Amino acid sequence: MRIWALAVILATACFAAEEREAPPPPGTPKPFALPAATTFTLKNGMKVTLAEYGSVPVVAVNARLAFGRANESADQVWLSNLLAELMKEGTATMTAEQVAKEAARMGGQLEVIAGTDESSARIEVLSEFAADAVKVVADVLEHPKLPESELERVRGNLLRQLTVQLSTPQSQADRAFAASLYPDHPYGRLFPTESQLKGYKIDDVRKFYADNAGAQRTHLYVVGRFDPAVRKTIEAVFEGWDSGPAVRRTPPNPVAKKSLVLLDRPGAVQSTLRIGLPMSISPAHPDYIPLDVTNSLLGGAFTSRITNNIREQKGYTYSPFSQVVPHYRTAAWQESADVTTKFTADSVREIQFEINRLRKEPPDAKELKGIQNFMGGIFVLRNSSNQGIIGQLAFVDLHGLTDDYLKTYVQRVNAVSRQDVQRITETYLDPGKMTLVVVGDKAKVGDSLKTF
Repeated sequence: MRIWALAVILATACFAAEEREAPPPPGTPKPFALPAATTFTLKNGMKVTLAEYGSVPVVAVNARLAFGRANESADQVWLSNLLAELMKEGTATMTAEQVAKEAARMGGQLEVIAGTDESSARIEVLSEFAADAVKVVADVLEHPKLPESELERVRGNLLRQLTVQLSTPQSQADRAFAASLYPDHPYGRLFPTESQLKGYKIDDVRKFYADNAGAQRTHLYVVGRFDPAVRKTIEAVFEGWDSGPAVRRTPPNPVAKKSLVLLDRPGAVQSTLRIGLPMSISPAHPDYIPLDVTNSLLGGAFTSRITNNIREQKGYTYSPFSQVVPHYRTAAWQESADVTTKFTADSVREIQFEINRLRKEPPDAKELKGIQNFMGGIFVLRNSSNQGIIGQLAFVDLHGLTDDYLKTYVQRVNAVSRQDVQRITETYLDPGKMTLVVVGDKAKVGDSLKTF
């Protein structure tokens, strides 16, 4: 009886699967409408952008600082991180607790974050507190106390972060991959040594601040619902800030070359892969958006070719993905995956197969259109918040893009042709010039990787 019942259930399930309708095709995303923005420059060289957006009574205040890890020398790795953390430890007039309470009173939380090409001080609050939020950000930027009394505690937190991050094969792979792509450049130095981090003195932090912070290196963005009179507050609290050093950026001159880095992780049941190369194009290059589309089709979307190959069809990995990583005046492409140890070489081979396949023949129109719709939808969603819009505006400013870059992004994504995708892959994604980093059990995967 039970067998008969099970047979009925299975037959019903199979019939249901056969009768299941295909999902509807994805819709075409609407073009992105950038909110009207006003940009002006203060007498000290600081730039300000105001943009009213949305109907929710909140406002984001975000100061982008034109310095970060890219401004660190080889003996200063993570000094910008240490500075950012100490900037939250009070000002000349407020303690760290008072800063936190003032932010909470406005419905927000102040964040100071060190980035690669840029760092930021940001807060999002209720609209009625826009002017107060500007004052807090100004105080933290212009008058950070950088107290020596908090140095060891903050350093201890960073040391723990460093230990945790470097205990993972993903961070180990990222470190080796960056060092291979950008030797002798800050982009290639992701992590300090423990002794290096322990060696920084408070004078080192204060000097790094003095050498890098100032009005000329700051762009303040205010996006959301706010009283236009906030401009007067901005002028009042920021115009007295010293201009400071001029913006200084030193882009690398990367050379793509074939190399293999194998980091031994005895007993590992998975191998962590990074495969890719640097490129001499940036977001300002006419090929950048076609490259972005190509990346999404190749490995940057859940329906992409590499993902379908090594995840869906072969089950080598759970969450592979590729990305274009933009830096100032340069970029890199990389595929990342954690694969089952015994399929390490097979996974690399299949990744290269998909790249070479796209180098030889363009995708069909239906596949390309699906990717374009996906990218357009993600782009619009990414810009549906105050901080999201600030991120896009700052991206445009960092890379010197034209004013219509954001307004026409979706249209230009949709204008990429099948032949463009093949050309981009053939021009920029040569497996014979790629760096391969593998963190895994060398005894089990070493021999199989010799061909790469």
